[in-house]
Amino acid sequence: MVLTINLNKMKKKLITYSMLALGLFLTTGCTKNFDKLNTDPTAFSATNFDPNYLLTTAQLDYTGSQDFSYDTWRADLIYCSTFMQGFATAIGYWAGDKYQSNPEYLAAYWQSDNGLDGAYYEQVRPIVDMVTTTTNEPQYNNLHQIGRIMKALIFERITDLYGDVPYSQAGEGYYGKILFPVYDKQQAIYTNLISELQDATSKLNPSGDIPTGDAIYHGNIAEWQKFGNSLLLRVAMRLSKVDPATAKTVITSLVGKTFASNADDAFFVHDATGGRPTVNRVSQVLQGGPENQYVKWSQTFIDLLQGKTLPTDPIAAVPDPRLSIISVANYTIGTPASGDTTPADQQGQPNGYDLNGGATTLGNAPGFISVAAYSCPPFSMTQMGTPTFILTYGETELLWADAAERFGIGGTAVSHYNNGVTAAMTYLSEYGSGTAAVPAGSVTTYLAAHPYPAAGGTAGLSATNTQYWILTNTMFDFYESWSNWRRTGYPVLNPVVYPGNATNGTIPRRFPYPLIEATNNPTNYTAAHNAVPGGDTMTGHVWWDAQ
Repeated sequence: MVLTINLNKMKKKLITYSMLALGLFLTTGCTKNFDKLNTDPTAFSATNFDPNYLLTTAQLDYTGSQDFSYDTWRADLIYCSTFMQGFATAIGYWAGDKYQSNPEYLAAYWQSDNGLDGAYYEQVRPIVDMVTTTTNEPQYNNLHQIGRIMKALIFERITDLYGDVPYSQAGEGYYGKILFPVYDKQQAIYTNLISELQDATSKLNPSGDIPTGDAIYHGNIAEWQKFGNSLLLRVAMRLSKVDPATAKTVITSLVGKTFASNADDAFFVHDATGGRPTVNRVSQVLQGGPENQYVKWSQTFIDLLQGKTLPTDPIAAVPDPRLSIISVANYTIGTPASGDTTPADQQGQPNGYDLNGGATTLGNAPGFISVAAYSCPPFSMTQMGTPTFILTYGETELLWADAAERFGIGGTAVSHYNNGVTAAMTYLSEYGSGTAAVPAGSVTTYLAAHPYPAAGGTAGLSATNTQYWILTNTMFDFYESWSNWRRTGYPVLNPVVYPGNATNGTIPRRFPYPLIEATNNPTNYTAAHNAVPGGDTMTGHVWWDAQ
């Protein structure tokens, strides 16, 4: 039954890529024909342009930039995945594995080196344009509200990575003639994100317009209502340490309004035949060289799934049943069916080693086997047409378990924990292409061996957020894995100590601001640069990161 539901959902979310290509042409090519567009009455203009195309563009670009996926490659994978010991690699330019600073890579999510990629150019610009052009346009009410929700989603990630960032004036170069936007304080950004999500979600009308440019839920307004509330839950939980009173108030209002099953999962299905702009961004990187040979699951990650070690988690006799689905050892590049998926045979690679560095050479790592023998994601999870997961029911239930334990809101932590772990295992079939869900019996056996801690408290929060870390790692959403780890401190990870690292052997807490901002927006950059708690470095921290 689960498989049938998920397959139907995959079909439901397939995109009409001819429309997507047209939307991308219209949103990126219009400035090249400015004179024509302002003189030819048959050309697209403010009166006949369909803003649905802008929504499609922003949704696609949220999954990664249209260049060589530099933001995904550098921010999500090179840095966040290795900070969180989800992935490990000995490739020298993967600076995050060793806590080294590469300013160009750390700036990639904000703006790529060519100035025409990154979140502000490819995500903020079209979504601000769409929200602005649909304001006070009743025929586009639902499109407008979905745009506001997407804008909150986009900015949550940007501010989580960097802290204080341009927000209220971002994307206003044309409409507001603002060329040097101020950096809003993260506290103010989060206050506005909460307000925007509450208001936009409440104004969605299931009987109203059906947005044709929606590539996530295809205009299903009921799903967007649940998505808006589920995203609001995540936003509010970011404040659990720095502003618990606000967090509790917001979370209390969301009981019974968030995702109810895996059928609500938000993901973007990619098109492997549409060329570079439409493929899955993570897959694009992992199938390239030398990543296809040298990027492996981390030893920390595999050891935990096998029930071996982590300081605050008990050793259990029952390994995680996800292992046989998400990991393969001795994989032969280019041969999808090759390799060994036996859980006991999986072996993660230790972080903090390189290919040629004396004592830090991978071959000198304790227990080194061979590069090829270390475990990596299977081909079924890294095909070019696999979906990018944006927000899932499993995440939402684990956030509710945290809220129940921390604040006593929304039911029992045990119930939400069991729901979250179950969903985190069964959602895997949504990858498609032969990827199987974990059987119900295996989930039951695992939960019996790894129950929610009877003592609750710190042990409960550790178990819950360790499961959140596992889930977001399998989603390849290492941005979210890192953010939730910074919020909670779980799981407890042993830092890498690599010679000459930039953090004195501590796990990084934020991305420094792009150096190009000192030239592009000097006054506002300087003020923000000087105000970062702990300094504008990888060891500074964002407002909600109450260490």
